[in-house]
Amino acid sequence: MRSINVRDLRLRSAQVWRQLAEEKELVVRSKGKSVAVLSATTEDMLETTLTALRRARALQAVMALQMESARVGKDRLTLDDINKEIGAVRQSRQP
Repeated sequence: MRSINVRDLRLRSAQVWRQLAEEKELVVRSKGKSVAVLSATTEDMLETTLTALRRARALQAVMALQMESARVGKDRLTLDDINKEIGAVRQSRQP
């Protein structure tokens, strides 16, 4: 996937939009680090594209939670341990 830097996006936006039309996706970089992805779409596909991006972000969040759970060892909890944890949280929420 091709990339552009923030400065080029600001100074050469017309060229960037033409490149996006050809490439379909561009990574935006600032100080050498990826900060965004530009993705081509059409007016007709805008809502579908946004829905797909939101689903992908939700999946990333779930994966991050799973990885953190495995890192701290909570991926090995038994069903009893899970039910105890749920019960403790419910108990702490009661007025």
